[in-house]
Amino acid sequence: MGDVTPQPRRVTMAEVAAAAQVSVPTVSKVLNGRSDVAPDTRSRVEAVFDQYGYRRTAAPRQKRSSGLIDLVFSDLSPWSMEIVRGAEHAALESRHRVGVAVASDHAEVSRWLSSLATSRTDGVILVLTELADEHRERLAELKTPVVIIDPIGKPDPSMPSIGASNWAGALDAANHLIELGHRRIATITGRPNVLCSQARLGGYRAALEQAGIPVDPDLVAVGDFRYESALAAASALLELDDPPTAIFAASDVQAMGVYEAARQHQLRLPDELSVVGFDDVPMARWMAPPLTTVRQPLQEMAALAVRMLLADSAANFNQRAELATNLVVRSSTTAPAS
Repeated sequence: MGDVTPQPRRVTMAEVAAAAQVSVPTVSKVLNGRSDVAPDTRSRVEAVFDQYGYRRTAAPRQKRSSGLIDLVFSDLSPWSMEIVRGAEHAALESRHRVGVAVASDHAEVSRWLSSLATSRTDGVILVLTELADEHRERLAELKTPVVIIDPIGKPDPSMPSIGASNWAGALDAANHLIELGHRRIATITGRPNVLCSQARLGGYRAALEQAGIPVDPDLVAVGDFRYESALAAASALLELDDPPTAIFAASDVQAMGVYEAARQHQLRLPDELSVVGFDDVPMARWMAPPLTTVRQPLQEMAALAVRMLLADSAANFNQRAELATNLVVRSSTTAPAS
């Protein structure tokens, strides 16, 4: 057998960034031909590309629209369906279709990226989808436009992102309960590593602190936006020696879990326990009693993501957009029992 020439190790964007003394997002911008990079910085990064033989995909030729937008979730829920509706409505206006994928872990994201590399799409909307560094690098190489809805952690400055005014919405929710006279107010958070969860917890804390109510760590339960986690968390809260008179859940689906916990503990809503949710998905109006919640403009967020993807120039939009929330008061909240 003849000698086998070893393949050179593939240099990563992180190594290029370290050698050029810039951030990984800056390398991504240069790789994608973005204009918002200083000329001397661009030259330094390109010199490192040449030094290491970093493989760059040739600049794409002008190509026809595929008529397709990829919408990728980490999970599907009533919240997700509102995103799908908003994206489909905006896409149809531009004669596009929306393809939905679910990638809930590292392996599924890798498989989706492999599929993306062999298909045609006009852009990708990532919703609460966690990307490893290797996934970000692969997306950059594919030169596929990407917009993120509710990023995990700090927004990546190389990718436009969209969220809602989560902090202000949670502040409104907690203030509503405080104004009704509640002082033992619990919260069930969303996934702790998600930016919107952190903002909602921050708004809840701020409302209590502004009202002079100490934040009791026993009343802060960690959830994950799902029914099951909220049911378990609410049950534990209601079994405290001094249980809450109100619970602010970080999603409407979690509020459903709180309703079930209250039923199991034979508590009447809202007379013996007030509940506030977050999102205002359609089912919030059909719950018994109808749920007081913070309306998050989910369909509008998705429509904006589509418009950002299909815009002729990204300069028409900010890199980070936040849409306003508002409190919708229904029948699940009232003054605490004396």
